[in-house]
Amino acid sequence: MAKLSLQLKLGQQLAMTPQLQQAIRLLQMPVMELNAQIQEALESNVMLEQEEPSTLETMESDPDEANVEVVEGEDFESSWDEPGNNSSLGDNNLQPDFADESTETLKQHLLWQIEMEQFSPREVVIAQTLVDYINDDGYLTETLQNIADFLPQGPEFKTAEIEVALSKLQTLDPIGVGARDLSECIQLQLQQLDANEPGLSLALNIATTSLEFVADNELTILRRNLGVSEADLDEALRLIRASHPKPGSAISNDTAEYVVPDVYVRKQDNRWVVDVNRSTSPKLSINHAYASALASGDAHSTLRSQLQEARFLIRSLEIRNETLLKVAMCIVERQVKFLENGEMAMKPMILRDVAEAVGMHESTISRVTTSKYMHTPRGVFEFKYFFSSQLTATDGTGESSTAIRARIKRLIGEEPPDKPLSDSKLAKLLMAEGSNIARRTVAKYREAMNIPSSSERKKRVIH
Repeated sequence: MAKLSLQLKLGQQLAMTPQLQQAIRLLQMPVMELNAQIQEALESNVMLEQEEPSTLETMESDPDEANVEVVEGEDFESSWDEPGNNSSLGDNNLQPDFADESTETLKQHLLWQIEMEQFSPREVVIAQTLVDYINDDGYLTETLQNIADFLPQGPEFKTAEIEVALSKLQTLDPIGVGARDLSECIQLQLQQLDANEPGLSLALNIATTSLEFVADNELTILRRNLGVSEADLDEALRLIRASHPKPGSAISNDTAEYVVPDVYVRKQDNRWVVDVNRSTSPKLSINHAYASALASGDAHSTLRSQLQEARFLIRSLEIRNETLLKVAMCIVERQVKFLENGEMAMKPMILRDVAEAVGMHESTISRVTTSKYMHTPRGVFEFKYFFSSQLTATDGTGESSTAIRARIKRLIGEEPPDKPLSDSKLAKLLMAEGSNIARRTVAKYREAMNIPSSSERKKRVIH
């Protein structure tokens, strides 16, 4: 007799509600795009109306209304209610709907895909670090051995494991990203073609071994070395030339935009104060005339739908402002020394630090910090400016890579013009100051700041 059995399976699935989609979309919008969205809503929804400018809560009219004080050394506290379901807002499965925004950077595009692809937790850590060393053209600018030194503290990562993570990263869009040189970049793109594509095998061979002949247009020598016909070579070259030499440039957006601060930071009575810039977007409310008509019992499905949409939009804007303020406060609290003393006092901080402090997911913090700006006494900075990796000092404490860059810049600025400091000398001086920085790291930071090498700086003085 057959044995019958009953199995119960429990599962959990996130329902992506329209309200949630809207809240996330508005959260990541820069100010100019947000205003355009609000204006469109005002024109299409009769239930929405804009309050008169005189009623707006601006920093100038009532500075204490929206102020939140942050004092170094005190516990971080907020003075508002939690903006809805933050755990849902930060779920990493919500990103695909907004991955194609025109203002998206290559880094954002890659990080989004990493979260969505089948990466193991360890591979995610490695891949996110690799992305930090991919330039705007899409190339990996550091060796895997060096990147191993920059990985977050935790289980030791072997070079072979980093290589596997890089291989998976190289399968992401745009094809060719994560390549270490032009040859590998073209190979990655060719490998995505159909295996039966005419000329593919020869094209891969050229990209691997003989790309310099193509660059120098020495095609006769190339054809003779490979022993192929002119027609076969032309077919292979067609595939190579169709490849994008800078795949990252298709994603990166270098369009100049006006910068409007989302928050203001200032010192008041020896305390640092954070204000949301409420003048950046109009304050919305429900049109009471139409709302009263619905309340009286007059059935009108369109108006009821618009009323619901209006309420969703108003609440989403509230969530956006509350979240911005919450994250800005956390940043200011952690970077008070920077505000007081400048770049060399910047503390290391990653998305996870803020996410844990404010009770949100890292992906939410990533959205909040993208294209959002903070006006401080030291200038206007994107939120992301305050995030930097951690390097270990000689005393075991963590140092910000931003602070290290500032110190390198200071040392070079103080060097004798006729005896510029080499990278090795800079590393020794930093070591004497308590920073355990390798020479290659010094060179990397110097190049990132567009500072020439010591020999080039000396030549400039001679001439």
